Formats: sequence, structure tokens, C-alpha cells
Amino acid sequence: MLVFPLGSHQFQTPHSGYHWDGSNSPIERFRQRRFFEGWYYRVTLPDCGQTFAFMYSIEDPIGGQPHSGGGAQILGPHDEYLCRSFPDVNRFWAWRQALGLGHWGKTDLTIPPRYLPPIEFAEQIQQGYQGTATWHQGVLHDPGTGRSAGWAYEIAPVDGWGDRDTMQQSTAGWLSFLPIFEPGWQILMAHGLATGWIDWNGTRYEFTRAPAYAEKNWGGAFPQKWFWLNCNCFEGEPELALTAGGGKRGVLWWMESVAMVGIHHRGKFYEFVPWNGRVHWQVKPWGHWQMWAENADYQVELEGISDRPGTPLRAPTEQGLTFVCRDTMQGELTLTLKQRHSGKVILTAHSHLCGLEVGGGPWDQVWTGGK
Repeated sequence: MLVFPLGSHQFQTPHSGYHWDGSNSPIERFRQRRFFEGWYYRVTLPDCGQTFAFMYSIEDPIGGQPHSGGGAQILGPHDEYLCRSFPDVNRFWAWRQALGLGHWGKTDLTIPPRYLPPIEFAEQIQQGYQGTATWHQGVLHDPGTGRSAGWAYEIAPVDGWGDRDTMQQSTAGWLSFLPIFEPGWQILMAHGLATGWIDWNGTRYEFTRAPAYAEKNWGGAFPQKWFWLNCNCFEGEPELALTAGGGKRGVLWWMESVAMVGIHHRGKFYEFVPWNGRVHWQVKPWGHWQMWAENADYQVELEGISDRPGTPLRAPTEQGLTFVCRDTMQGELTLTLKQRHSGKVILTAHSHLCGLEVGGGPWDQVWTGGK
């Protein structure tokens, strides 16, 4: 298997760096334009059938605003949940040119926050996290629930967003470099291999070359309604990764509904987006996700199912970090990829460890869309 460093210039995905420009001018304070950026790391453990999803966010990093602050959430085994807030934006750091971020909570250090060598982080940070394209580490405690988590693992990226042996692509196309579509969305690593450990409420999980994933979103506007399917742990297909989703996003002064499907299989990238084909969806308020998509050469069908209630999660909104979405990491997924003209089946795959999500609203009926 070819493994390359996504942190390098050649293979790093677009938008890996922090998007906030750091402006603290009186004009920006007067405008009070909202801004958020969020990051998502995940590790799936096939041997025990569990997944750990880590979600980080920073809102209004200019500081002094009603919703200025950061958050860290974990969706753990059996869809259990842990959340901590980090109100001091001055203890958040992120790299502008590459994937790297962290937030310090409880610590005796008085230096400006930055990436720390793993051993120094473990010794000096009692509450906080740090992550790059190849390393992820942290410790959280929730005194309200008594839940705690600690983790440290290295990441060997395998697939970014595009064919494995080419420059990587923007998930939302080249226009994503302009503030036309908000929020922005980028898959940072469609598939990788994680080695290390995670401690969840005193239970230690150790793993070697476990499927790993990373994505992010950002912007000055917030999503109104969305759905998401994601999996890179399929039965008998160790080099298969799927990310699919759709939502209502802002385009200048109007809203539009869009969706996409991206598949990485043995180094090849299959992309289904509005600018190269058609994408359709039918998603219930909870329990059933269906998508159909085609481009000039291929067709894909997806079906996600969950009989679990799902876990409410927080996400950045106009009202701050609030419960606006529901997730499970224990979803059933069936994927079928065909050649468009001949109908020949290229791939049929199944997983019972798929991430499924609905967010925003309203979700009072089935959402059918696409063209």
C-alpha cells in the first residue's frame, strides 16, 4: 500500500490551514461578522466494533463577542458522549499553511499556546488537545458527568481527496477559495491508518493501523440543514472510503440545496458532484439515508440504515455551540458502484460501522432533493 505524507506540500489537501485572518481591527469589531471553524478526527476499531469521533470548534476567535470560545466533543463507544468548552480564545492555536490546531484548558504553562512535543504535552497539559495531519493527542474531563478521555496516536495518511498519485482537490471545487459558498467543507483525509491508544472512562483501547478519517468546515455563515454518510471500514475492502452528504448552504444572498458523493477505492477517486453529474437523495428525519448519483462514466447507489436512536451533538450556530444534529457511528451501509453505460458492477460493499448524521432543520418530513 502506498502511504504518503498529507502534511507535505505536494499531497496536502486544499484548505488544510486555518482560515481566520486574525483581524482584530476596530472595523472588524464594529462589523462583528461571525466566524467559525471546525475539525473532525475519527478512528474506527474493527476488532471491537467501536468508533471514536473527535470534534473541535472555535467561534469568533476575535474575542470579546457573545459566542467567542472553543469546544471539544467526543462521540465514543456505543455512541456515548463527552463535551468540554474552552472559553479562552487566546489559548487556541492553529497553523495557517497546514493542518495543525490545539486548545489548552488547564495547564501551568504561561507561554503562548503552540504545538508541543507529545511528551511535553502529556506532562504539561491537564485539559486540552492538539492535532496535525500525522499526530493527535489530548485529555478531557467532565466533572458534571464524571466522564473522561485521553488519547495519543500517530496517523499515516493514505488518501486525501483525489486520486492517490495526484495533487489533491478541494471538496467543494475551485470556487471554495472564494467566500461565495458558506460554510466551506473539506475532507482532509478520506482514509488513513492510526496507531496508538485511547482511554475512555478508564478502559484503554490500543490499536495498530486502524482506519482513520479527518475533515473540516469553516465560514462566516452557518449551515441550515444537512445530512452526512461516512465510512472507511468496510467488510473485505480495506482500501475503500466513502464520504457523502448534502445540505442547504449560502450562496451570496440566496440559499441552495446541494449534495455530493466521493469514493476512494484502491487509489482511484470517484467523484459525483453537481458540476460533473447529478446527485439525488431521499433522507428521513432519522433512520434511513438514500442517495443516487451519476457522472459521465459511473453510477453509485448508497443506503444507510440505523435502528439506534442516535446521539445529539452540538455544532456552531448563530446562537453559539448548540445541539442541532444527531449522529450514530453504528450505521448499516450498502454501497454499489457501476459503470454507467454497461451497467457492470465495479464494487458492492457493506459496513455496520458507518457514520450517519442529520443536522439543522426542519426535519419534520422526508427530504427529497437533487436534479
